[in-house]
Amino acid sequence: MERAAGRAWRLLAVAVAGYAGYLIVSRLLLPVVAVFVALVVTAVLRPAVDLLARRMPRALAVLLTVLGALVVLAGLAALLTAVVRSQSGQLGGQVRGGLDQLEHWLEGPPFHARAGTLGDLRQRLGQLISTHRQTVLSTAVTGAGWVVEAAAAGALALFCAVFFAHSGERMWSWATSLLPTRAGSVWQRAGQAAWRTFAGYTRGLFLVAGTNAVVVGVALAVLGVPLAVPLAFLEFVAALIPLIGSPIALAVASLVALATRGPVTALVVLVLIVVVGQLEGHVLHPLVMGWAVRLHPVAIALAVAVGGTLGGIVGAAVAVPVLSVGWAVFRELHAPRGGSGGG
Repeated sequence: MERAAGRAWRLLAVAVAGYAGYLIVSRLLLPVVAVFVALVVTAVLRPAVDLLARRMPRALAVLLTVLGALVVLAGLAALLTAVVRSQSGQLGGQVRGGLDQLEHWLEGPPFHARAGTLGDLRQRLGQLISTHRQTVLSTAVTGAGWVVEAAAAGALALFCAVFFAHSGERMWSWATSLLPTRAGSVWQRAGQAAWRTFAGYTRGLFLVAGTNAVVVGVALAVLGVPLAVPLAFLEFVAALIPLIGSPIALAVASLVALATRGPVTALVVLVLIVVVGQLEGHVLHPLVMGWAVRLHPVAIALAVAVGGTLGGIVGAAVAVPVLSVGWAVFRELHAPRGGSGGG
């Protein structure tokens, strides 16, 4: 009983400390997200910076790498804008034709829906939007505020990423030098293990997301689904959330296929969800990220669920890397001094 009581008090103290940390992070969400994004950007751009730094000063290597990344992002944004603008004119007619085809399909066997069901649904949806117009406008204003905050977080993340890529090791060494000697060496080991795991996970995740986006984009283009390039980009962004991101993005693609190409193409896209899920879960993740992240799929699923419950989309996105880093640090600090360690 004494041992159980002692452990219970320690667990209670850890739980209280964790809850206090959660409250602090929720209050400081913008800088926390900015630092996390800066670490992601640093992990992606660091190999290019190290390569260029062999032939030029490191500050110039960081500058060229960041400018090159910004140019690539600007070009991608211009490409997406051009594709959407070029296909927006014919998309309206395709959506109306697809909805009419879907309505005829629902009126036949085996559904035998009442004629004009979709038309009534669209009319009621329009009435609902008109009735709650003020709520829609207030939501749009709130969304505009989020856009401003996201822009501020992006600027802060870019600012931090430049210094992380230039002198991240010196910054961490300075921070650990402020601690006592024994604690400083422990935190130094923990930081190295954490960065190895985080960088490997981030690069592997971007590689997996890029592969998924290419597969989805090619498949949608072959099927003749409009907006294949923007939908492939949506797949890339959504795949950054493990397990649940890709199915959500492909569900959106199946709705577009249903509205523009009919139910048969939509069913093919739904089959594509299963194929991409199997490819991601059984091929890409084990091959690309198996060496960096050693977590059971159940642990990943629970981490995404808990992160989504506590922090929404942001929590779901950061849950797996946080769990991976925590597990790597635990393995490193519990490994023998002469062992290989974790990460």
